[in-house]
Amino acid sequence: MTSNIYYHNALNRDLLVKIVDEDNATCEALGVLFRLEGFQTSASTSISEFLASIERKIPDVVIINMQVGGEDSLPTVTRFKNMRTGAPIFMLTESQNIGGAVDAMKVGAADVITKPIDTEHLVRSVRQALQRNVHIGAVQSGSHRPVEVRGFSQLTPREREVLQLITNGQSNKEAGRELGISPRTIEVHRARVMQKLGARNTADLVRIVLTS
Repeated sequence: MTSNIYYHNALNRDLLVKIVDEDNATCEALGVLFRLEGFQTSASTSISEFLASIERKIPDVVIINMQVGGEDSLPTVTRFKNMRTGAPIFMLTESQNIGGAVDAMKVGAADVITKPIDTEHLVRSVRQALQRNVHIGAVQSGSHRPVEVRGFSQLTPREREVLQLITNGQSNKEAGRELGISPRTIEVHRARVMQKLGARNTADLVRIVLTS
């Protein structure tokens, strides 16, 4: 199987779904599924291949098996989450494993999907996660197209980080913990972001970003 080939579709040509599974059949089936849904897709059959691929292009969604080539993928998921790309991660498992599912959610997985995959549920979950998880700006040069929000250029780098976290649904306390600052400081940044973007409240702020 040829990896890291990108398939373009006019509906969602900027959204890349990255599939990581040692099983070629799974990679191919999910690739077809998401291309039909209008996404780009790319597949890797090993952890090392996946890590090399994200150096070139950051995906918008990651679907990764909990075990790839006999290697536990949880450390890789943690590493990817620490990059703060905002991309939701879905983990696949060969059988029901409550302990593994709990561990996956702890490191930030959006959902754990047991094989055989309920494709309708998976696609719906991915779309819902993308709606909640708005990417603000380019994570790396050429990786993401910036969201065109009026007033966005006036935001400081810290204010942009705060904007991403609060539009992802995090509270002042959660955002502060992630950025290493106090909830009160988050509140100050939030107020400045709302003023610069012309938002009346947090719900209005999310609406402005989602409709831009």
